[in-house]
Amino acid sequence: MTDLTTASADDRSLRILSTGDLAGIDISLADVVETVEGAYRTLHAGQSDNPRKLTVKPADGHSVAYAMLGRDGCRDVVAIKTSYKHGLDKGRDEQHYYTSLTVYDDVTGLPLAMMDCSRIGSLRTPAVSALLARECAAPGARSALVIGTGTQGRLALPFLLTTLPDLDRLMLSGTHPEGIAAVREQVRSYFPDREVEVVTDLRAAAGDADVIVATAGGHTPAAVEADWLKPGALSVLVGHGLAPSALHRADRVIATSEAQMNVTGTDMADADGKLPAVDAEFPSVLAGVTAGRGSATERIFAYNSGLVVTDIALGHRFAQLALAQGLGTEVALWR
Repeated sequence: MTDLTTASADDRSLRILSTGDLAGIDISLADVVETVEGAYRTLHAGQSDNPRKLTVKPADGHSVAYAMLGRDGCRDVVAIKTSYKHGLDKGRDEQHYYTSLTVYDDVTGLPLAMMDCSRIGSLRTPAVSALLARECAAPGARSALVIGTGTQGRLALPFLLTTLPDLDRLMLSGTHPEGIAAVREQVRSYFPDREVEVVTDLRAAAGDADVIVATAGGHTPAAVEADWLKPGALSVLVGHGLAPSALHRADRVIATSEAQMNVTGTDMADADGKLPAVDAEFPSVLAGVTAGRGSATERIFAYNSGLVVTDIALGHRFAQLALAQGLGTEVALWR
């Protein structure tokens, strides 16, 4: 059961959780990691459904839209997430991005909530990268490099420190002063005793890093090549910042979903337009069915594409916290 059966007044109303509503909810990084990990384990157990996402993109590539439907069998909820980004051919300040999540109780049949999904995504994605690092980084990993200072880059280091607390060198590659300042502020707010080292020599930094998380935007010139990486390095691709060779020459390839990687990872294809086969999907790694790595010296490439079941789990968690605080607005949507 969802424990949210009172979230909506009746079957014709819907609780709307705005950006401001969700911004006021306090949730720990450990809570987020636990919620996301639980969603993966439930999916691997066959209790949840996560169909392939639908994608719409015009020929000139100026926008992209996704629709993702899923069911969480542990929470007994069904949800659909939509994502739309416009202005991919323009600078960051000229782009528009909207994403939402609508959740329904699959026991009562009633709608639970519709919410802005931007904060959920900004937490879920770095939590997945941190789980990938926990399961796939070489034993004794001590250094991490994050490429990019946008939404996904700003919490990457705090989440990595949550799952790999022994990291003692935190490197950041970025070009936007406000983004660099935001990353430092996020690390300071969660881990006041840790410092972030801004690097300008990407090749040298990549060669020193045990874990690399690439979160940069599509216009980044950063592209870490396979021969820059040290033995045992783990490279996690979220956005951009890794060259295709980091994937094609990896000793082992892990993906949150091979099907989604084949849909959204086409920019990493080789000269023949092909992607390599995935050695393991991450839900099976978390469940202990498949090893995250085979040896301490393997160079591992991990593709972090969002699975809607993780959005559902975290969105449901936010809805629980919001309801407890009386947040949100009831809208008679179907009257």
